[in-house]
Amino acid sequence: MSIFDQTIKRRCTNSVKWDAMKMVYGLNDASDILPMWVADMDFAAPTAVSKALQKHAERTIFGYSFISEEAIQSIVDWQSTRHDWQIDKDSIVFCNGVVAALANSIVAFTNPGDKVLISTPVYPPFFNIPKSNGREVVSCQLVEKNDGTFIVDFEAFEQALAQNVKAYILCNPHNPGGYVWDEATLKEIVRLCAQYDVVIISDEIHADLMINGEKHIPIAKVAGDEINRIVTCMAPTKTFNLAGIQVSYMIVPDKNKRLQLEAVNMASGQGSLNTFASVALQAAYTEGSPWLDELLPYVSANMDYVKEELEQIPGIRIIKPQSTYLIWIDYRELKLEEKDIMNRLLEIGKLALEPGTKYGEEGQGFLRMNVACSFETVRDGVERFKKAFEQ
Repeated sequence: MSIFDQTIKRRCTNSVKWDAMKMVYGLNDASDILPMWVADMDFAAPTAVSKALQKHAERTIFGYSFISEEAIQSIVDWQSTRHDWQIDKDSIVFCNGVVAALANSIVAFTNPGDKVLISTPVYPPFFNIPKSNGREVVSCQLVEKNDGTFIVDFEAFEQALAQNVKAYILCNPHNPGGYVWDEATLKEIVRLCAQYDVVIISDEIHADLMINGEKHIPIAKVAGDEINRIVTCMAPTKTFNLAGIQVSYMIVPDKNKRLQLEAVNMASGQGSLNTFASVALQAAYTEGSPWLDELLPYVSANMDYVKEELEQIPGIRIIKPQSTYLIWIDYRELKLEEKDIMNRLLEIGKLALEPGTKYGEEGQGFLRMNVACSFETVRDGVERFKKAFEQ
């Protein structure tokens, strides 16, 4: 029996995933809805992390603290061991979340009115953060191949860059599709961004969640002489289910860019990580590998089950993700409107998934399902999905 077979009750714990559905979906009552939407896991974090936090809590005094050299070194060691990527510890800039890191990078490296490029469909903050900071978002749609996977249309990509774009936000691996970008794609992104003098802000929060032996390639690792135009945003939070801890970091090889980011932090009154965040990060990166190595095949098996079962419904197509614990479900052949699909799922199936248009209009005809939960929960979710389409 796997440690991930345990179904942990999360209702009434102030969980966004379990306790905020009434507000998010506009429901009168969500007590019988199964949430498989927002990207956090229903698994307990590694025991080593919990023990480290408990030990730290016993100190009873939680005054100002700084990030230990051991915590910083754990990041360097993790990147080396997990991704064969050698980084300089001086290149690390801390932040309280990857979304916050994206925002700080946008403020640091662009000006109000500047254009920021994204590849859609993509994680909603890629739209919202630049707009909220007075930047103009330019979208370049990913292109679907015959096998249902997506690639970058580099002709359209270059045309977009030529519109005087100042920054490109890359999602590597891709959310919601779960695509792992290959080296050739990443190198071409770097080449074109260098040609048009564009800063690359790479969200690599799902880097550790590789399915079936896939390998993550940090874009900075293959950037060569253009490495100084790249800011890589990473965190242990998706990997080890620590989103509520709020800890992330940016790997910024260029000293001038680090100074710019530090200036943004000072202007906004942001300080260092909270005292528990660095403890959790260090414990996860130094002792969490066995937990992660058990997690990945478990999630992969959940994905296989969902694909096999849901594709029995005529009109449903699923391309198994290469990364993440999120499945991008294609229902376009059903010829149903998104509102009708969502109503069926919520009202008949009692199941909360994410509508594809949350990731841009290019997500029309898709749903996102989170399968980072016990197989018992996954099986329940599949049956609820099927029930929604029985009528």
